[in-house]
Amino acid sequence: MSNIMLKRKYLTHSEIEVLLKELEKHPHADRNICMIFMGFIHGFRVSELLGLKLSDIDLEGKKLRVQRLKNGFSTIHPMVAREIQLIRKWLSLRQRYKNSDQSDWLFLSRTGARMSRQQFYKIIRQTSLKANLAVCANPHMLRHSCGYALADNGVDTRLIQDYLGHRNIRHTVRYTASNAGRFETIWQERGKRKLSTISTKLLTNKFSHFFNTIYLHVFRKNQNNSLIQA
Repeated sequence: MSNIMLKRKYLTHSEIEVLLKELEKHPHADRNICMIFMGFIHGFRVSELLGLKLSDIDLEGKKLRVQRLKNGFSTIHPMVAREIQLIRKWLSLRQRYKNSDQSDWLFLSRTGARMSRQQFYKIIRQTSLKANLAVCANPHMLRHSCGYALADNGVDTRLIQDYLGHRNIRHTVRYTASNAGRFETIWQERGKRKLSTISTKLLTNKFSHFFNTIYLHVFRKNQNNSLIQA
């Protein structure tokens, strides 16, 4: 069983919670919590996350410009209260970092340079070890964690594809293929099927509002484009 767990390529919701809690105990906590929270919530690749700029953030409009790599679809994601709060807190501390007034990068190292992949890898790996997680975490797990979390909460495969910026849906079906819950209403009469909503029984209050906000602001509006199938 332990070998299977070690090979898992994503973090569960409870493991994300533990990781964020552990980060509170260590230096640069506000920056690191903000990074990991955003990495998970938006399903970022590490280069996409560390490539975020101040100019990508619209705190007043509660929007984030997401620039996908690997020829993915770039888009605009909604931002929610907790995320905005974390960003504001980090920005208030960011100004103390060297050369912060001359840099547009959102996340800086203690030297004032752009946070590197190696630095972020070290942060998330060491934190997962200190938190005694069942897996040794790495940054790309945050992206997979987002995909599986959305699939587990009944989000349509096409919508997950759009949210993560996949051009090829084959990269998305990995998240929904193992979710048996998607078949629960398959034999119900068409008129009796319920619109897919996001169950929050596995989420704490910290994340439930976020996922429902994404559903309302991003997923439901795509019904007009026939992305949600009955």
